[in-house]
Parts: sequence; C-alpha cells; structure tokens
Amino acid sequence: MLPTIPLQSAPMTGGFMIVALLLLLLAVVTIWQAVEIVQATEKRALTVFGEYRKLLEPGINFVPPFVSKTYRFDMRTQTLDVPRQEAITRDNSPVTADAVVYIKVMDAKKAFLEVEDYKRAVSNLAQTTLRAVLGDMELDDTLNKRQEINAKIRRELDEPTDEWGIRVESVEVREVNPSKDVQQAMEQQTSAERKRRAMILEAQGERRSAIEKAEGDKQSNIIRAQGEKQSQILEAQGDAVSTVLRAKSAESMGERAVIEKGMETLQAIGEGESTTFVLPQELSSLVGRYGKHLTGSDVAIDGKQDLESLDFDSETRELLGLDDIDEILGQIDEEAEMDVEAMEKEAQAIKEGEDKANIKSADEVISEMDAEMKSGQAESSDSESESELETEVE
Repeated sequence: MLPTIPLQSAPMTGGFMIVALLLLLLAVVTIWQAVEIVQATEKRALTVFGEYRKLLEPGINFVPPFVSKTYRFDMRTQTLDVPRQEAITRDNSPVTADAVVYIKVMDAKKAFLEVEDYKRAVSNLAQTTLRAVLGDMELDDTLNKRQEINAKIRRELDEPTDEWGIRVESVEVREVNPSKDVQQAMEQQTSAERKRRAMILEAQGERRSAIEKAEGDKQSNIIRAQGEKQSQILEAQGDAVSTVLRAKSAESMGERAVIEKGMETLQAIGEGESTTFVLPQELSSLVGRYGKHLTGSDVAIDGKQDLESLDFDSETRELLGLDDIDEILGQIDEEAEMDVEAMEKEAQAIKEGEDKANIKSADEVISEMDAEMKSGQAESSDSESESELETEVE
C-alpha cells in the first residue's frame, strides 16, 4: 500500500522554503555589509554607531554590518581651481586674478574630524588669501612678481591646512589682469617707451655713421695727400732729369755751332789766293775737337775717317744716368704703383705722429742734380784744357 501524506504538510513545506530563502538573503546582505574593499589610492574613515573607530587601509576590510559607515579620502595630489577674484592693489588699481592650488591629504583622520569639507575649506581660504596678497602689493609688482605672489599665498595656507591634515604642495597664479583703463594706459606707456628706444637707437646709429664717415674721409684725405706728395716728388725728379738733358743738349749744340762756324772760316781762308796760312792755336784746337767730335779720334784708320756722329761720351752718360735709364724707369714705376696697404699704414703712422717715411723734398732733389751737373761741367772743362795743352805741345 502506498503511504498516505497528510494534506496539512504542503503549506508547512512552502513556509520553510520562504524562511530559508530569507535567511540566505540576510546572510548575503550581512556579508556584503561586513566586507569593505578599499582602493589603493584612498583611505576610509570608519564609524560605528556614529563613533569614529579607525582608518581602513587599502584592501579587504571587515566592519560591523548595518551599524558602520565609511568616508572616502583620496590620498593623491588634488587640484583645486580658485575662482577669479577682484582686488584693489596698494596703489588703488583694480585687478582680477585666478589661481590653482595643489593639495594632498596627509592625515585622513584630521581631514575627517577637524573640517567638514576640506576641499571647499581650502578653496575659500585660497580666495581670501589671494585677495589679501594682491591688496598688499602695487600694480607693477602684481604683474611682474608672480613667483613672489605664489610663495606668499602658500605660506598663508600652510598653517591652517596643517591642522586639517592637508598639505598645500603648490600655488600657481594663472592670470592677473588690471582694469581696461589701466591696460590702455599701460599700452600707451609701452608704446611711448618703444618710440623713445627707437629714437635713441636711431640717433646712436646716425652718430656712429657720422663718425665712420668722418674717419673714412680722414683716411682718404691722408692717403690722397700722401699720393700727391709722392707724385710731386716724382714730377720734380723727372723735371730735374729733363733739365739736365736740355742743358747738356744745349751745350753740345753750342759747341757744334762754334765748330761749324770755324770750319766755314777755314773754308773761306782756303779759297783765298795766299799760299801761306797762319792758324792760331785756338783754331787748331777747334779742328782737333771737331775731329774728335766726329770720329772719337784724330788718327785716321786705313786712310779713312768715320764722320758719323757719335753718342754721348761716358762721362755724360754717367752724369745723366743713361745706362741706368731702365732701372730709373723701373723705380719710377714701382714708386708710382704704391701698395695701397702700405699707404694706409703710412697714413696711420702720420696720423699717430710716427711718420717714418724718408722722402726727400723736391728742392733737395733739384739741388743734388745741380751739384752733379756742375761737377760734370767742371770735368768737361778740365778735359778741354788738357786737349788744348796737348795741341800747344804739338
């Protein structure tokens, strides 16, 4: 026979299942409430029945379920934007500024127990500190001394934030803007300053250009004067040589004219009827000189005499320097083609009062040439006297 099941057991079994499910759900919820997982970048403050117990470290933590509560604190450096603030500087100039504050939670317990909302507290404190620091400075300092403003704000924030377990790592003022009227005045001032500097630079440039031009003109005048001086000396030397040549040529032409006149006289005497002639000693000397002038000797060679005119004698050539004419012309060319660099050095030496040039004046050169010419004439007269004495002896 099959066992009989009472009809009242079915409702009891359904209630047991419901209770079991409730107990299981309660167990799951209890475990969920008892386990607290903390991230590596944060810490959490634990309170039980509203009482602070401890800080939960990163990882899995077990807490009393249903009666505990945790508060999250990020342990990384955090950034707080300080809203734009308006301030009046010490010289009564309105400015606006904003900043960024970098903070870090060093003691989560103090941050939980000593201040309600540390981020808002630090932000409000930074705003008031920024206005106070800008109010103690002049306008130019607020625009130029940005690092000093940052350091002052940080020092002002350090003391109160230490009590909250917060460290202010850095403060950076992003912008400090004066009012529009002040900005226009500053732009005008900057423009005027730039114009002033431009005028100063232009004046300095013109002054430098004038100095360089004057210096260049001075050097050019010195070099030109040196060249003119050298040209005058060379011209005087050339005139002296030309004068000697003209004098020698005139002397030769005069002597030749006398000789020719004497020969015409001899011809006239020879055409006369007389067979006896008395010749003075001067005329015989003139005939000898004429023969020497034509042939260079009074002795006939092979019964013939060469009547072609001769060149200047050795004394005249030595006096005039005809054998060294190429060398003289070369020296004149070398002197005419003076090195520009050497002339500049000489000009510089003249300017500094150290003229080392050993150049003779034109008067000295002409005096020397005259002395040489007189010496040559004296030697020529001595040679004529000797020839006359020889004629007398004959």
